[in-house]
Amino acid sequence: MEEGEQAAAPIRCVPPNLTRVKLEEYAMGLAERRKIKEIQDEVLPGRVKEIEEICGKPIPYEVDWDSLANDAAGLNFLDNLSCHRLNMALRTICIDDLGKEAVREGLKLIRLKNVPDAAARYIAFEGGVLEMHCAYALGASGMISDGEIREVLMAKL
Repeated sequence: MEEGEQAAAPIRCVPPNLTRVKLEEYAMGLAERRKIKEIQDEVLPGRVKEIEEICGKPIPYEVDWDSLANDAAGLNFLDNLSCHRLNMALRTICIDDLGKEAVREGLKLIRLKNVPDAAARYIAFEGGVLEMHCAYALGASGMISDGEIREVLMAKL
């Protein structure tokens, strides 16, 4: 740069008035958005259909997407660690008409949330809602087993 010339202003990719929380929204990349879309459009509808085949009624999922937004590894494990485990538990409960009827009448919604570590894992079944908080990115060490899911459901169905 020659004497007397002014340096060009730096190019800003993010508006300067954004807060830290809003900056986090920019952190989710294309891969995470694609995976969320795949889970929403393909994986969860398939799992709901599978639940219907097991107990005779489709039971919807509600996922806390914000808890998974910046966790690509967690998104990759969500289906296996929650949906698959739940369906395994439901198969053991729905071995007869009594079990199928109990699930149809008692289970209304499955709510999933990602947590940062295994110590924050949580499962509850209240008011027809099965709520599971898993540390999905940790794989098997962050999940709730199908045995635990079955026990929680059986106690309140």
